[in-house]
Amino acid sequence: MRAGLRGLTTRGRSFLAAAVAAAISAVILGEKDLLRVAVLLAILPLLAAAYVGRSRYKLACNRSLDPHRVPVGANSRVVLRLQNLSRLPTGTLLLEDRLPYALGSRPRVVLERLGAHQASSVAYTVRADVRGRYDVGPLVVRMTDPFGLCELTRAFPSTDHLTVIPQVTPLPSIRLPGEYAGSGDSRARSVAVHGEDDAATREYRRGDDLRRVHWKSTARTGELMVRREEQPWESRATVVLDTRAYGHRGDGPTASFEWAVSAAASIAVHLRQAGYKLRLVTGSGVDVDASEGGGDGVLLDHLAEVRLDQRADVTGLVQRVRQRADGGLIIGLFGMVSVAEAELLAGLRGNGATCAGFLLDSSTWLSLPEKARAEAEHAHGAAVLAMVRSGWRVVGVDHGSRLPALWPQAGRGSQGFALRAALAETVAGGVR
Repeated sequence: MRAGLRGLTTRGRSFLAAAVAAAISAVILGEKDLLRVAVLLAILPLLAAAYVGRSRYKLACNRSLDPHRVPVGANSRVVLRLQNLSRLPTGTLLLEDRLPYALGSRPRVVLERLGAHQASSVAYTVRADVRGRYDVGPLVVRMTDPFGLCELTRAFPSTDHLTVIPQVTPLPSIRLPGEYAGSGDSRARSVAVHGEDDAATREYRRGDDLRRVHWKSTARTGELMVRREEQPWESRATVVLDTRAYGHRGDGPTASFEWAVSAAASIAVHLRQAGYKLRLVTGSGVDVDASEGGGDGVLLDHLAEVRLDQRADVTGLVQRVRQRADGGLIIGLFGMVSVAEAELLAGLRGNGATCAGFLLDSSTWLSLPEKARAEAEHAHGAAVLAMVRSGWRVVGVDHGSRLPALWPQAGRGSQGFALRAALAETVAGGVR
């Protein structure tokens, strides 16, 4: 009852004020009829407060999202089911679900009344153009009596989560280098020529641990051979996402970082569907192995929440990848890098890994004067050249580039990348 009295509207309080004035006038004038009017004016808001206050604790709410994970720009349907658990019907109900700004304005729905033990469902849609994890709710219900004398607000504490994942773009099927954890087709040849005993060895590559040298195979072949028994015969890939804040440009959904996140999601899903055992590493500390369970959903959920990091650097990113380096294919999505940072990325090529990098010229996401544009192109060309010289297969990315058109370049042979390096060197020399 106390809650109902606190919820009296201006109309309800006016009724009580009029009742008090009528009662005082009845006493002064000695008019019994006026006293009856005062009693009637006082009873109406009190009954309304008791009516609304009693039904306040007899409501149940359930919310469902379909789906609970959507890509950027897609809609999700939210269904609210409200049930009256009391024996008395409710008055008019105003429902308002609280939403973050990114999901749009708060939806408001009016239910005229709910009968005893009656339930009713309402639905609305939400859409987000910015990836992330959003809380939907809590639901706020405003209950009033039929005369509008009392209004109470109740908030249901439960919330649901909507995950807006990056846009995933289908990619064409291509043959990628280093498909079998750094072994590729060499494993099949090793089995055919030397037998199963030598199937766990391969030729020595720069950066291999000398303690893994297999001397028997080395003596037989005349070339330095190393063991690779800890690397199973399976397709392995690591997707590396650069989150350095100073490496990206632009704001909002059209920023260069958003292009990189969407590309990382598309590549990860494509490789998973192709049968790769996939690992995702970001400069912000995310290190996820999709083979441990959850599949694409786990990867996409992490990419939905990844943000630029002011403290991230190339050195930390390389160290994080090398902590569990097991060869195979490494695909990197990088923002602008300097020549020194490009040389640091050569550290990812240890243990026989094949590295392909999408290097974003994030300056093209900005409108720059002609001189500044020439300087940015020169710096980008020098970084491409440094990465190619260190053994990376590099794909340059400008603003407006589409990943499906660039993806086949990741499977090109060394000759194509040598030509790219030569061209980059020529451009760099010309700008000087």
